[in-house]
Amino acid sequence: MGKYTREDILRLIREEDIQFIRMQFTDIFGQLKNVAITASQIGRALDGEIMMDGSSIEGFVRVEESDQYLRPDLDTFAVLPWRPQYGKVARLICDVYNPDGTSFVGDPRGVLKRALRQAEDMGFTFNAGPELEFFLFQTDEDGRPTTRTSDEAGYFDLGPLDHGESTRREICLCLEEMGFEIEASHHEVAAGQHEIDFKYTGALRSADNIMTFKLAVKTLAQKNGLHATFMPKPVANAAGSGMHVNMSLFRDGENAFYDPADPRQLSPLAYQFIAGLLDHVPGFCALTNPLVNSYKRLVPGYEAPCCVAWSTGNRSALIRIPTPRGRGTRVELRSPDPSCNPYLTFAACLTAGLDGIRRGLTPPPEITENLYEMSPAALAAQGVPLLPNSLEAALNALEADGTVTAALGPHVAAQYLTGKRREWEEYRSQVSQWELEKYLVTY
Repeated sequence: MGKYTREDILRLIREEDIQFIRMQFTDIFGQLKNVAITASQIGRALDGEIMMDGSSIEGFVRVEESDQYLRPDLDTFAVLPWRPQYGKVARLICDVYNPDGTSFVGDPRGVLKRALRQAEDMGFTFNAGPELEFFLFQTDEDGRPTTRTSDEAGYFDLGPLDHGESTRREICLCLEEMGFEIEASHHEVAAGQHEIDFKYTGALRSADNIMTFKLAVKTLAQKNGLHATFMPKPVANAAGSGMHVNMSLFRDGENAFYDPADPRQLSPLAYQFIAGLLDHVPGFCALTNPLVNSYKRLVPGYEAPCCVAWSTGNRSALIRIPTPRGRGTRVELRSPDPSCNPYLTFAACLTAGLDGIRRGLTPPPEITENLYEMSPAALAAQGVPLLPNSLEAALNALEADGTVTAALGPHVAAQYLTGKRREWEEYRSQVSQWELEKYLVTY
């Protein structure tokens, strides 16, 4: 049974003096969009009658087929706590539908729903718990973002060194008002870098939560005169921001990854899921790490994974199995960054893991050594491949992976590849400051 009924929402809008409702959805590149309506239109909204022009959204539809409808997920209704207390603003996260009543194939939320149905057909529910990192930077006199921070804090430090502590606390409290269960928040390794972790849940709700989290962080930072960014590597020679994803499959209410009889207390399904992730990670890297900038994080020396390997306790591995067992048994994928579209990322990870289960794959031997300190020759000797080292390489791997592109569907796969290749070509044609300083005088 759902959290809210239509009548609940109508009552809450009256009782809470809600004047505006944001009908939110996400494009294929992970950008949050919305159509704002007044409370007088809530009946039409709940009936799925709010239209929008899909041709204006990159990767959606052509001009000649532009009419689309937003159907709200009633359980996502929430008041935005940072908006005015009089004439409040609420939001509903929506699915995108065609005029004929069919689900739009280019809706990222729909892509994840299709993947979850495959898991359900195999008897599984899929849970995901993200760990998002971000930077808080100062703005200039015109309010434009900089990469400056007066922050001198390091890992787990607190005020007065942590100048972003009050903003981080405000973010946590606002998110709890919206129903989040915040498990931890702390300063990260780099100056101005922060992490807030919230409790795992079903993958669809978790992806919704990530989109809400990003909006809250950016909005509250701006309110406090700061700029929040989820750019993976905004500062050279400093740690980048990741979005580690913890995943688990449940079957009949029990964690399907747990087996107390195994030396690592992992079930055969867990090993197969790990093997599926390792097999397809090059193919979905363009989804988990979608920017040119993403690959400046995935380099040696900054605690980001570069090698396709797994381990139970080794944090240098791409896939790590955290200590908790029993219901807490999970697989942690450490490569994704917070610029990704969470719906497509979760769909790809789930599809890869399920493919490993269907095919009965076995993962390669566990790597217990520090991968950050292993030479290329040592990695090659152990047969440890590397992640794609550029967006171009990742896009080529995505196009070649039929399992991942099938999970996206022909429309999303084609539009994603086209848009991201355009981004790569735009980057390739730029002349950077580094090039000028390196070559202008010498040559």
